[in-house]
Amino acid sequence: MVGTKNKPYKVTINYIITIIFLLIMIFPFIYLILNSFASWDQVDKKLIPTSYSLRSWQWLFSNNVTVAPAPWISAFFHTFLVTTVSVILMMLFAVMVAYALAKVRFRGRKIVDNFIIFQMFFPAIILLIPQFLLVTKMGMIDSFAGMILPTAVSMWAIFMYTNFFKAIPDTLIESAKLDGATDLQILFKIIIPMSKSITTVIFLFLYTERWTTLLWDMIVSKTDSTVTLNVLISQMFGPYGTYPGPMYAASVLLTLPLIVLFLLFSKNFQDGMQYTLK
Repeated sequence: MVGTKNKPYKVTINYIITIIFLLIMIFPFIYLILNSFASWDQVDKKLIPTSYSLRSWQWLFSNNVTVAPAPWISAFFHTFLVTTVSVILMMLFAVMVAYALAKVRFRGRKIVDNFIIFQMFFPAIILLIPQFLLVTKMGMIDSFAGMILPTAVSMWAIFMYTNFFKAIPDTLIESAKLDGATDLQILFKIIIPMSKSITTVIFLFLYTERWTTLLWDMIVSKTDSTVTLNVLISQMFGPYGTYPGPMYAASVLLTLPLIVLFLLFSKNFQDGMQYTLK
């Protein structure tokens, strides 16, 4: 009975602790939003500003400012285009390679599988110079192709899909082949629909990683015709450095789409994370 009486208090304490940690985690984003709408004399001056205005947002999109505004709207669509195409290519390549490694018997399969795991231990920065030289020789500097193609393969995505596909019973694939289905039909009509949870996890992680990529985009993008949000924000430390309000507004513009994506796919994401943690 004593334990039963104490249980509500333990649950209440757990809720309080959870709420406190949740507030600590989301407060940086709340601070970001508040300062993007704060009056310029209060930006970074108070923990919670007391007066607000749209001046920082007008600074980004209006021509009536001291410093000529950067092309934020076009940069947003550039980021969306580069990220979406890159992630589609990464996932398309990953599912096909993973299916071959998991379900197709061929000589050297184990070597390829081990190479992918071995490659994951190397930081991507060591490939930066070879990639840059290759893109330069192919004439793809300051082009969307130069920003997309070098990032169109993800070893991590291949590794995740391979392990998931290995758990799918071979008898299911054999039955489909007896019915006359090809490997591509099995992959896109049977395997991928069964992989919604892990696909959501891979998609969200890849999209977040590519959306927030800075270094490669800074190297390839040279003009406003290809500039992305990350590059523009990094450039704000120059002419915009003394005006932190617009920097907060630009950071909100960069962060908000990712939050919307996680909210839209939260259910499948949770299911996928449960599988990856098993």
